[in-house]
Amino acid sequence: MKLHAFFMMLLLSQSGQAADIVSNRSIGMELARDLANQAIMACRVDGYHVSAVVVDRFGLIRAALRDDLASRFTLEIAERKANLSVMAWVDSGLFRESRRDIQQELNHIEGLIVMEGGVKITASGYNLGAIGVSGAPGGEKDAACAHKALEKLRERIEFSIEE
Repeated sequence: MKLHAFFMMLLLSQSGQAADIVSNRSIGMELARDLANQAIMACRVDGYHVSAVVVDRFGLIRAALRDDLASRFTLEIAERKANLSVMAWVDSGLFRESRRDIQQELNHIEGLIVMEGGVKITASGYNLGAIGVSGAPGGEKDAACAHKALEKLRERIEFSIEE
């Protein structure tokens, strides 16, 4: 009986500790590049010149593309929109609408901006990263281009997460 209690205590004490090695699922470079490209192409069809930045689940840039006629500032804004989506794990437009109470404070944090145009990237319940688009006349148009890119590559995103 005492041996059984010892093993139970041992199991309980080990289950409460963090793992020594952590693995995660995050977006790869090739998929990130293709998403950014598709978002820019979607906006081009509508006559907009934008930048698209894809960040991983930690807010690190995986791909950044600027259309030929897009302002250089659109790159930074797109990255900050994507970072907001990673921070909140919702699309930046939804966050903007639901959290007006802290909008100004968050805009003062380096790397974030509370504007529409950041869209989370998920697959099979995993948060893989986010895409930010900037340069169209209005954040809703930026977000629409990001959504079109995600839709175009949805099967590839879902397939890449399977083991």
